[in-house]
Amino acid sequence: MVRQWQELLHGGRYSESYTEALPDFVKLAEAYHAVGIRCERPAELDGAIRREMIGVDKPVIFDCVVDPMENCFPMIPRAAPTTRCCWATRRSRSRNAITEEGKVMV
Repeated sequence: MVRQWQELLHGGRYSESYTEALPDFVKLAEAYHAVGIRCERPAELDGAIRREMIGVDKPVIFDCVVDPMENCFPMIPRAAPTTRCCWATRRSRSRNAITEEGKVMV
């Protein structure tokens, strides 16, 4: 979300949004005797959640890999109340990319 805020609120002036230094969360989970799961494709998510997350009786760290340029919504602008959620960028709103039904699912 740091990158997203820098893009949407600061005109694309990026700093401190480098993610290459993140740990291997699967190995980190295993080091603490938990279950570590990594999904890199949307088609894997439902099965991994059912089989490997809900189906186990241990703590789970779920590493869900997403496109680094993907935005996370809803987003609350800094210092704003929760009633001022942003659902999409101006470009997406103009295309009605997120429907009322879609908002309920978030």
